[in-house]
Amino acid sequence: MAPQVRILSESLCNKIAAGEVVERPASVVKELLENAIDAGADEILVDIEAGGRTLIQIQDNGCGMGREDAFLALERHATSKITNDADLFCLTTLGFRGEALPSIAAVSRFTLETRDAASEEGWRIRLAGGTVEKAEGVGIPTGTRIEVRNLFYNTPARRKFLRSEQTEVGHIGEVVTRQAMARPDIRFRFRHNGRVLLDAFRVERLVERAGALLGRPTAADLLPLTCEAEPFALHGLIGTPTLNRSTSGAIYAYINGRYVRDRMVQHAIMDGYRSLLAKGRYPVAVLFLDLPPEMVDVNVHPSKYEVRFREQRAVHDFIVRSLQDALRRIHAAPFPTADPLVDTTPTVLHRPAVPVASPLLPTLPHEPAVAHSTLHDLPCMAESALAYSDAPRPVSAPHSPGRFAALQVLGQYHNSYLLCQEGDDLLLIDQHAAHERIGYERLRQQFYGSGIARQGLLFPLVLELDFRAAAQLDQQREELARFGFDIEPFGGNSFVLKGVPQLLTEAEAESLLKDVCAELVSLGASSLVADRFDHLLMTMACHGSVRANQNLSLQQMHALLIDLDQVDFGGHCPHGRPVVHRFTLSEVGRLFRRG
Repeated sequence: MAPQVRILSESLCNKIAAGEVVERPASVVKELLENAIDAGADEILVDIEAGGRTLIQIQDNGCGMGREDAFLALERHATSKITNDADLFCLTTLGFRGEALPSIAAVSRFTLETRDAASEEGWRIRLAGGTVEKAEGVGIPTGTRIEVRNLFYNTPARRKFLRSEQTEVGHIGEVVTRQAMARPDIRFRFRHNGRVLLDAFRVERLVERAGALLGRPTAADLLPLTCEAEPFALHGLIGTPTLNRSTSGAIYAYINGRYVRDRMVQHAIMDGYRSLLAKGRYPVAVLFLDLPPEMVDVNVHPSKYEVRFREQRAVHDFIVRSLQDALRRIHAAPFPTADPLVDTTPTVLHRPAVPVASPLLPTLPHEPAVAHSTLHDLPCMAESALAYSDAPRPVSAPHSPGRFAALQVLGQYHNSYLLCQEGDDLLLIDQHAAHERIGYERLRQQFYGSGIARQGLLFPLVLELDFRAAAQLDQQREELARFGFDIEPFGGNSFVLKGVPQLLTEAEAESLLKDVCAELVSLGASSLVADRFDHLLMTMACHGSVRANQNLSLQQMHALLIDLDQVDFGGHCPHGRPVVHRFTLSEVGRLFRRG
């Protein structure tokens, strides 16, 4: 019988590798941009034609290559960035596998021009379908220029999967934007058919680069964040909750300078904005997480967009805690008036001195809020009996008024909004949204502070899980017990559910646990339980809050503002709607055509 197993040709191997690395023109741009950045360039020019189908050209002023390195770089798995196995787990460069150039060259007409500072002349190497056609010395400046023409010309089946020209341009523009956001110290210029679509000059501050890429109005609502807790460090810009989008496309997350689309990282970011965004809305954020390279594996996906952390839960908790602490400080600060593009003093946020939170539990305030107002008998809040009274307020120790209490109350509009003045600005405060946030935060403190009532099951339920889900659930039993779940091992991969939270039905509890197991397996963390209880608390707070179209006395308005200062995230209701809206004097003047 003739042998059925054969060794593939080098050309076919390169085309297979290209199928993994080169999905579309944007993939080519990404790989070549990473090489240019690794080469130390501070100016990178990207030119494309016909959406990248006919031409992709990237030129940089990096270190370049000599003749021998230029030829070696076109061989598969030839790289200057790793030398042994250990280097794979200590990566400090964007590229490292040596697959990009040969894979791209295998499916295009490819030209490489490069020269290093030590060489008197550079080299131009031309390939077609991965085969060298011509090599010659040329007089060029230090750096590298790569020209990719007629992408997928020899793999027409792949070419058919490309989208419209504008769609491909959009994908390439997003790749350039992601790289440019991470490196304000590099100039990026992007042209399509000779037209400049993006020209981001070198700047010193991240907020300036964000302004160039996202627009100054968007950047004006981004605030600086810095948080460190060995071995992790997080810095960047976060948007206020009012700055949100319908997709996650405005979340720019970087691990050790590498852009990622990691599910766990995005899950942590969304957890950080818990109860501050409306359902289906996503924040705007530019975040850089730095950690020792040996604690993250970036070699788990061909496009390197996904990573694997050695301590996934610790990373998740750190991101959540850092964001919530930053957002808490933002809401506690005076109402912002400065443009972050003008303000040069960054806000440094330090790690809160609290234990690491479980990923199953929401991060709670650092200490109980001190109630200076009369939220009529706090225990009644659990029964949705929230009400404001005109009775004399209890005398408390002298304290500095918070940002809401310091406002000058002008009156009530439409029995729904408080009219207030701060300096020359007019503020409208939604009384229902404000009271809803107060009730929610205090219910939440009570709920998690005193524990969750549990109800035993007359007929315990047996949960049959797969091996991974069982292992994850076993690790989380203690945290789940704090939510009222009584779970015990039942042999093998089975568990018996003996008790559930009183607020949930038996069926709800079983379904929720199964969903939690699925999320634990995929992310190593779950917020489904906390989400469920938060939703219940939001409903209770909503039903017990001051309503719209409800008349309030001046004393009641002052009481509401004082209470708003005593809770976290007073600027938004638990459903993500804004509590306050500001009108500047100039905006009001324009309404009346005053210059």
